[in-house]
Amino acid sequence: MNVHKALILDETAKFHQDVQDDRPFVPGTTEIWPAGAVLDAADRRAIVEAALEMRIAAGPSSRRFESRFARTMGHRKAHLTNSGSSANLLAMTAFTSHTLEDRRLLPGDEVITVAAGFPTTVNPIIQNGLVPVFVDVELGTYNTTADRVAQAIGPKTRAIMIAHALGNPFEVAEIAQLAEEHDLFLVEDNCDAVGSLYDGQLTGTFGDMTTVSFYPAHHLTMGEGGCVLTSNLALARIVESLRDWGRDCWCEPGETNKCLKRFKYQMGTLPEGYDHKYIFSHVGYNLKATDIQAALGLTQLDKIDEFCAARRRNWRRLREGLDGVPHLLLPEATPRSDPSWFGFALTVQPDAPFSRAALVDFLEDRKIGTRRLFAGNLTRHPAYIGTDHRVVGELTNSDIVTEQTFWIGVYPALTEEMTDYMVASVKEFVEARS
Repeated sequence: MNVHKALILDETAKFHQDVQDDRPFVPGTTEIWPAGAVLDAADRRAIVEAALEMRIAAGPSSRRFESRFARTMGHRKAHLTNSGSSANLLAMTAFTSHTLEDRRLLPGDEVITVAAGFPTTVNPIIQNGLVPVFVDVELGTYNTTADRVAQAIGPKTRAIMIAHALGNPFEVAEIAQLAEEHDLFLVEDNCDAVGSLYDGQLTGTFGDMTTVSFYPAHHLTMGEGGCVLTSNLALARIVESLRDWGRDCWCEPGETNKCLKRFKYQMGTLPEGYDHKYIFSHVGYNLKATDIQAALGLTQLDKIDEFCAARRRNWRRLREGLDGVPHLLLPEATPRSDPSWFGFALTVQPDAPFSRAALVDFLEDRKIGTRRLFAGNLTRHPAYIGTDHRVVGELTNSDIVTEQTFWIGVYPALTEEMTDYMVASVKEFVEARS
């Protein structure tokens, strides 16, 4: 290693120690965030090293991360993207590819999803001219059920796209079976659930494709970033093309003639021998991430087991501490699942002598950060009013989530002292009003 580079990296590690906030936790003064990145000296060093190498586009770190993450998640292929939202867009758009012939999704085809969630699970459906079919969720797990999905399948249904809510798996084995029986595509939005298990199997391994986000709130972070994973090589090829401008060539940037017939293709109505690097087989995007992001992802990936264990531990401490508190519906893991939790959901019961807003205000005043269960009932938002969609059954629970549900944090930076303070604060508020 270059002596100057080694010196800079050594100083980077020292700088990381210098800027650490070692102040003790002070209840009511120290902010307790609901989510956030956990970054150490190795992460800072990785970012600086990638910057020193001027790896400003996708490169060797990106390819290394894709390979390692695919193995970690039990898939053959992973394609790094600039966000989890882009990953969802690529996954759904891939199903519209002309290369799928009779199986391709066409405008007007229906995709089953849930009403209570984050919009980026639904937006790609609409953006591709498809019709979202909304179903309700269960209170407590905040996931839909296989029965609800089965009832929503109609003659135009072609796919299912559902997120594992707050890291808690939905009934993915049963829904995957429904998809197989009805010849439907299934996308698992696994952005909140890396490391979660259903029937002992990793979530994200049941469907045709799965997506992950590396936003700072999630299990691993690259600052921004996401990933599409699949073991279906045909779908992987489509995702790669769509991500990389829609081009047909699979050479990495900077590579030339990897297929050894760069000037021997004839596609479309182009002349024979047109440069394959500039033949486009899809109407695509440029949704790649950078090597600086991937370098951070590689060091974060080293800590994934530790991060997931901390999330489970913090969630369990909150659950045990709040057990029996009246007027609150506490979260429950979906049967046969072992969630790698994203957050700890609380729903204020309709007959409670206090409102959700009052409890949230109390916690926020104590510097305990809260978040809503994302959008609540998406069909009530201005963006979706007037869009073409179908609702199957009542969205009663989605409306309750909209009015009465919020969540607090379980992410790895939270200490036992912090989780105990959250428990004590909730109990104090409820007891004073019961």
